[in-house]
Amino acid sequence: MTAQTPQQRTGDSKVTERMAAEWSPRSKARVAGIFYLLEALTAVFGQLYVPGMLVVSGDAAATTTNILGNELLFRLSLAATLIAVACHIVWVLLFYDLFKPVNRSLSLLAAFFGLVAIALQAVSSVFQHAPLVVLRGGGSLSAFTTDQLQALALMFLQMKAQTFNIYLVFFGFWCVLIGYLIFRSTFLPRIIGWLVALAGLSYLMLLWPPLVNYLAPYNLALAAPGEISLLLWLLVVGVNDQRWKEQARAAIVKE
Repeated sequence: MTAQTPQQRTGDSKVTERMAAEWSPRSKARVAGIFYLLEALTAVFGQLYVPGMLVVSGDAAATTTNILGNELLFRLSLAATLIAVACHIVWVLLFYDLFKPVNRSLSLLAAFFGLVAIALQAVSSVFQHAPLVVLRGGGSLSAFTTDQLQALALMFLQMKAQTFNIYLVFFGFWCVLIGYLIFRSTFLPRIIGWLVALAGLSYLMLLWPPLVNYLAPYNLALAAPGEISLLLWLLVVGVNDQRWKEQARAAIVKE
């Protein structure tokens, strides 16, 4: 066995101290999973389920009647979207920290796409709130007729849907990058990496609307196995602490 030099022993000591001071990777992964779940539930309720109930495609009058007749539910959906945005920020940053040992540059790039996606998610919630501003605007919008206000409200909801689709595209880029990082990691199953990358590709299909229209809703069904398997693994298992620390130690030594 080759004896370590004093410099090597000092370097190993610093690495050990640095690792000991960090939060447990398994705990960090589980917290990321909890916020991932909270974001998924609130986003589905606020940005998909409730609008799907109330918005009548191509019928501004019926959509307006539904929104005003279920105003409390509509406002709850807006609150849920804001909670989703906040939760999304937390788990995207935690994912960046978890995957830095695999590849710092790609993890940072994934975080960038994730944060852009979150910004678009927030913008879509603004468009979702706009119909209430229009329909409850009072005297400030008295120059518009009722039909015009209803048409404007529906237009904002259509803009919300388009912005949400763009959000999914950027989220798709995040999924592809994280899927690759999972595959390259030693602390998560590689099959989950493949499935998450496949989920990302299904979201990226939104870049070509004719293909999406042809495949819908089966294209988005491809996203379910990857996202669900990743979420459940994080909640139930987390990550392999020992392997994560080994990979993180190797990354620190390289620096």
